[in-house]
Amino acid sequence: MEKKPKPTFYVTTPIYYVNDIPHIGHAYTTIIADALARYQKLKGKKVFFLTGTDEHGQKIEKAASEKGLSPKELADQVVVRFKKLWQELNVSYNYFIRTTEKIHQEGVQKIFNQLLDKGDIYKGVYQGWYCISEENFLSEDVPVEEDGYKICPDCGRKATLLEEESYFFRLSSYQKPLLDFYSSHPKFVRPQSRMNEVVSFVRHGLKDLSITRTSVRWGIPVPGDSRHTIYVWFDALHNYITGVGYGWNQELFETYWPADVHLIGKDILRFHAIFWPAFLMAAGFPLPETVLSHGWWLKDETKMSKSKGNVLDPYFIMEKVGGEALRYFLLREVPIGQDGSFSHEGFIHRINSDLSNDLGNLVQRTLTMVVNYFSGELQTPGEEKELDRQLSSLFEVTRDRVIAFYDDYSINRALEEIWAFLNSTNKYLADNEPWKLAQRIEERSRLARILYQALCAIRASSYLLYPVMPETAEKIWSAMGEDKKPGQVLITQFNFYGLKPGQKVKKPRALFPRVELKEFIGGIKKSTIAEESSRKQEVKMDLVSFEEFKKMDLRVAKVLTAERVPGTNKLLKLQIDLGNEQRQIVAGVAETYSPEDLVGKEFIVIANLQPAVIRGIESQGMLLAAEVEGQAIIPFFDREVPPGTKVK
Repeated sequence: MEKKPKPTFYVTTPIYYVNDIPHIGHAYTTIIADALARYQKLKGKKVFFLTGTDEHGQKIEKAASEKGLSPKELADQVVVRFKKLWQELNVSYNYFIRTTEKIHQEGVQKIFNQLLDKGDIYKGVYQGWYCISEENFLSEDVPVEEDGYKICPDCGRKATLLEEESYFFRLSSYQKPLLDFYSSHPKFVRPQSRMNEVVSFVRHGLKDLSITRTSVRWGIPVPGDSRHTIYVWFDALHNYITGVGYGWNQELFETYWPADVHLIGKDILRFHAIFWPAFLMAAGFPLPETVLSHGWWLKDETKMSKSKGNVLDPYFIMEKVGGEALRYFLLREVPIGQDGSFSHEGFIHRINSDLSNDLGNLVQRTLTMVVNYFSGELQTPGEEKELDRQLSSLFEVTRDRVIAFYDDYSINRALEEIWAFLNSTNKYLADNEPWKLAQRIEERSRLARILYQALCAIRASSYLLYPVMPETAEKIWSAMGEDKKPGQVLITQFNFYGLKPGQKVKKPRALFPRVELKEFIGGIKKSTIAEESSRKQEVKMDLVSFEEFKKMDLRVAKVLTAERVPGTNKLLKLQIDLGNEQRQIVAGVAETYSPEDLVGKEFIVIANLQPAVIRGIESQGMLLAAEVEGQAIIPFFDREVPPGTKVK
């Protein structure tokens, strides 16, 4: 029996840390959520869209101290910046939750007490290496370095050894319930590759989770034991229920929970796909439908970070081209789930090619022809011919495809379909040459039909584009004399031939003026330019003799299996074929390649390297890779080579 569609849709972003200003990564996540929310409204659903800020924890406490502020003063300043950015980007959230709000704190304490009474939370003593930057304890298998410290595998900073009294959540009790849930809900985590990571991690076993701190004062106090504050992740994750009414508006909560989509970056997948469902199971709440994990935005193939000076300021981009262009680029350029690389050249190309040419010029020249040939009044169209019917029929096909892609959260594919239809509309005008028909009085009826048909196609395209570019779609409809905004028309009621003869249209200003690359050069920080220059300088090398080189046994290896090393972001465990034997190696390439990318591939390994134990796994060799701005790039063979072949 087919599942009945829900009349509601609840989408969330992560709540963003207030120890820094908002950047392009924050914008990306929130724009995705906004596009999904707007699309679901077109389907007639009641939508609740939640975003907000995470304002507790040691990292916030430290950042505030460095600025000479209290944590709350810092949070108040940064919250204004987030809200201003969402306003500039036309983000239509319903509620902005702050973890310092009373409704949130009371909700978290209520659930904490419930799990304490149930026995899923207990008091003990915890000792472990804690990373302040990531606000997380390191896995036990992270090795201690020569200087006596452990290094966080996620951020590369030194961790601190802590021993303190702590309350623990019985995460270990939820290993089987989680695996059973994943099995019965295969789309709980998307994309599939991330679901595979989660299942693999849980199968390796779960340990009880320390969820309070005595060393951190900036947090929600444990009820009845104020020496402890609640661990920032237990605190933060519950925003998804407190922000939608839990504890303060039961009707709202029952209307929208469970969430349809939690949008997150891939770096916080474990917290949302393992800890969060376990917390919900323990408290007896239904689980969310989907955790949708997107990739990172890189700058010229390098992950953005403040230390590298390559973080992109969305305000700078919007100052040059507006928020709509930024929304389009981020959602069109890459599929949700994959990393995207922001280059100024690629961005300018999208603006000039897609927005200025394909969309902007089509709208402007078509409306200009109506103004010039018919004094700006839409005429009764002449007889419909086969070419005209083909355009309207093509829209019906396009609409169905776009709906399917929006439903599947494949926004970039939906945009591809819309642009294919825009290009067909441009071709329709080119084939029918209305500018020539305008010169012959006897062709007025045919001219009216062609312009009517083209305007209907533009109106229809902008309607489908509305979730991604709402302001642009509204501008187009307004120029056509429509009395409604596209967001006010349900997708089930949309009519391709909805334009009425007699409507007055107006010649619009250019929707997206062309942009020159030099206008963007000022946005590249001098520090980044200096770094790029220094990297290009010649590096003095240590020379080795040919005899020393011959000691290395370089062989062709073929990957048989590949899997991630639990608890790390960089390491993959590979089983390789060396022709006359199979071996196991550990390689730090997981930030560049997923396991499925490598299976069946061939590359070069040093076969006679002394084995090493990495994260408790013996590595019997080393693959060769280039390091490009922190990423490992493997040189693969361009044709099949027998495994074990010697490389000279």
